Amino acid sequence: MLANLAVGFLESSSIAKGIEATDAMVKMASIKLAKTTIVARGKYIIFVTGALGEVESAMRAGREVLGKTLVDEVLIRNVHNQVVTALDKRVPVEVLGAVGIIETKEAIAAVLAADAGAKAANVHLIEVKTVVGGGKGYVTLCGEVGDVRTAIAAGINAIRKDLIVSHVIIPQADPQLLATVGK
Repeated sequence: MLANLAVGFLESSSIAKGIEATDAMVKMASIKLAKTTIVARGKYIIFVTGALGEVESAMRAGREVLGKTLVDEVLIRNVHNQVVTALDKRVPVEVLGAVGIIETKEAIAAVLAADAGAKAANVHLIEVKTVVGGGKGYVTLCGEVGDVRTAIAAGINAIRKDLIVSHVIIPQADPQLLATVGK
């Protein structure tokens, strides 16, 4: 199900420029500043939501301020509601079934992969993590094995190949993984 909401992420290699860009973004457009965070290696992530045109305007203003410190950007025009729900928090499940994981080199690439996967198949997003040691990101999802394979394929095809660290599919996850992955 789509959230009828545009989301934008900018990732900067500079905390100071990230804060300056955040200010420019909220002054430029009628957007909601959903979150800012400092991640490993002194990177700064800005997450905004709103109407598509407003988010695009804010992102443009942020990119201008960031200049050479821009590491990555993601704009999702109509984000899947599970992405927003699972962003940087675990959504519990009772049964795992098959489990899929995509690990990315940069934090916000995981968000794009998660959105593509959730839109491509009937899966449950467990977690979309953008605050991971080393500046990485990852997404974990579960469901029927065919759906998980489809979602993982869509997720890895949605992001640049140089941003993929690894991806795995566990066809029948052991129930003990619920303690670490699903709860």
